[in-house]
Amino acid sequence: MPRYWTSFIQLCLVGFLARLGYQMGRSPVLPRFAQDLGASPELIGLIVGASTITGVFLKLPAGVLSDIFGRRKMMIVGLCFFAFIPFLYFFVRHPYQLLVIRFIHGFSTAIFSPVASAYVADLFQKDRGERLGWFAAASEFGSTVGPLLGGIILYTSSSFYVTYGAVAFLGIWPLICLLMLGSGIGKEHKSSQEKRPARQFIKGVREIVFHPPILIASTMEACLFLGIGALVGFLPLYAREHGINEAQVGILLGIQLVTAMAGKPFTGRFSDRLGRKPMIVSGLILCALILPCITMIKSFWILLILCFMFGWGMAVVTPSTTALVADLCRNGHYGSAMGVFGSIWDIGEAAGPIFAGVLIGYFSYLPAFLIIAGIMLIGAILFAIFVPDPHQKKSPQSIVDRQQQTKE
Repeated sequence: MPRYWTSFIQLCLVGFLARLGYQMGRSPVLPRFAQDLGASPELIGLIVGASTITGVFLKLPAGVLSDIFGRRKMMIVGLCFFAFIPFLYFFVRHPYQLLVIRFIHGFSTAIFSPVASAYVADLFQKDRGERLGWFAAASEFGSTVGPLLGGIILYTSSSFYVTYGAVAFLGIWPLICLLMLGSGIGKEHKSSQEKRPARQFIKGVREIVFHPPILIASTMEACLFLGIGALVGFLPLYAREHGINEAQVGILLGIQLVTAMAGKPFTGRFSDRLGRKPMIVSGLILCALILPCITMIKSFWILLILCFMFGWGMAVVTPSTTALVADLCRNGHYGSAMGVFGSIWDIGEAAGPIFAGVLIGYFSYLPAFLIIAGIMLIGAILFAIFVPDPHQKKSPQSIVDRQQQTKE
């Protein structure tokens, strides 16, 4: 087996373990923990979105720094936050303490995620969408099992501190695996030899930030995660009001992530063949249509079907947007591109629970989710109208025209 394939498989394992522990501490456990501490709906939304807000500010510099100093070093830094920050949850007695810890815990994904995606882009030029889909699927597998385990542990133990003890235990293993098993991960990427890192940093930021197609593609992912953030943040509370217990909520969130996980390798492959744009638009529309329907249903089994469909929409969008950003990247600055992509993505994910919390506080679940779904639909329509797909297959006539232009 080629060395890059070995490194890729090891990275998928690390991504799975990192997401497993991290997601155990999020929904459904986190909003319930915040509510138990006496947080208002607005503050619950801020707490749920806090770690994502960290990513808004850190993913870009983390990605650029990985272009300069190498992928492996930055991934180790991110995994240290996965490993050690969860122990701070044992000292939480007030919602604002929980808020601060969530901001700090966000350093883990803010550093690791864009750097790992950039490393996959380094390894694979051909079938990039499919490979990014497989890596995302491995991470989503951890994200799928995590909420289910978190909900079950909380349901059986009735203790938030026992649940976060499990998060702390699992958080150590990704770092151990990278250090012991993944000795080659990140070393295929040759970091910049520029003697002035500050100048290289500014150059990398400038090249990506002033590249509109990357910004537009990233905004579509932000639109998707606006809805995902709202759903993950407030589905547990909505379900509880209608007699659905924590274990069942874990199943609802789990089926959404299972579908996304299982679908991403295949939808990534479709985007390699069919083009990124039709996948992005169709997935966004599907998620936007389903989101408000969830708040009109009280049956666990119908909610399960809707969460399954929402997860499929996630699977359709994410590999295509990630691959599109890599396709559009110039000069091989994949870390910078993924950093910008992750930062804009996190704006949507952070805004989802915060915006939903404010809207729910003033109105109710249905109007709040209708407004968010409307934003997602508008984003999909504008993307469909104004953004060309550089990856879409050219017609035979267009190929001939291009060849003639080259000869001229």
